[in-house]
Amino acid sequence: MTSSHIDINGRKVWVTEQGRGTPVIYLHGIADLHGIDAEPGAFHMALGDQCRLIAPAHPGCAASDEDEALETIDDVVFHYLRVLDALDLDRFALAGSSFGGWIAAEIAVRYPERVEKLALIGPTGLAVPGHHIGDIFWYAQPDDGVRYDGLRDLLFEGPKTEIGMAVIPDKKDDIEREMGKYKVFRFASLIGFKPPYLYNPKLRSRLDRYRNPALVMWGAEDNLVPRAHADAYTEGLGDARLETVEGCGHSLIVEAPEQIARSVTNFLNE
Repeated sequence: MTSSHIDINGRKVWVTEQGRGTPVIYLHGIADLHGIDAEPGAFHMALGDQCRLIAPAHPGCAASDEDEALETIDDVVFHYLRVLDALDLDRFALAGSSFGGWIAAEIAVRYPERVEKLALIGPTGLAVPGHHIGDIFWYAQPDDGVRYDGLRDLLFEGPKTEIGMAVIPDKKDDIEREMGKYKVFRFASLIGFKPPYLYNPKLRSRLDRYRNPALVMWGAEDNLVPRAHADAYTEGLGDARLETVEGCGHSLIVEAPEQIARSVTNFLNE
């Protein structure tokens, strides 16, 4: 994979690319490339072997510049429209994980003619009465100043899974990963720090505008985003199917990277 900056109105956006063929824009989440991790994982490598994977870092994440004007999800959408213009992409497939899936859905309902296929992996973004997204910000700091059991329980299958302990250890991580975690939570707070968290109350009623094929993936043990949200996305989008992944929580792309990459690839090739 290669990474470089592109210029968007005087601000630098860090973009990682791999492969050739059908362009697939991938928007990241927390336990992800440009989130906690600086390097691509098995999911990104596998997907990049099958398409032209283009993965920009959100404003203020990884090596992307901050955007001090960013306040709402609409600001993020317009930011990405400028990124797409800079990449000279009129039509493309769009995928996103966690709040990256939320951003992908917001782009798709506003500009459905540009998005050929949409893959949402554990997406946040919807308001579903009685089924609130978990308070990820409460657990961003360690429990008792030491443990991250609460955060791991929201992001993974449980608080003590091997992959969860590796991605978010109780001890202080190296400075690069600690900074990545700080940056990605700061970005998330800009667009989603209002109880109930990480949602746009208007998005659900707009889903019907996107009628091209869509894939919604949800971890059966997701403690951050309730199953009702995956069902709402599937029912609201014009041509969508839901795939439930057993043995996974919210961070599907690191809990089952090859399986998720295979499902997304098969969907894109249908």
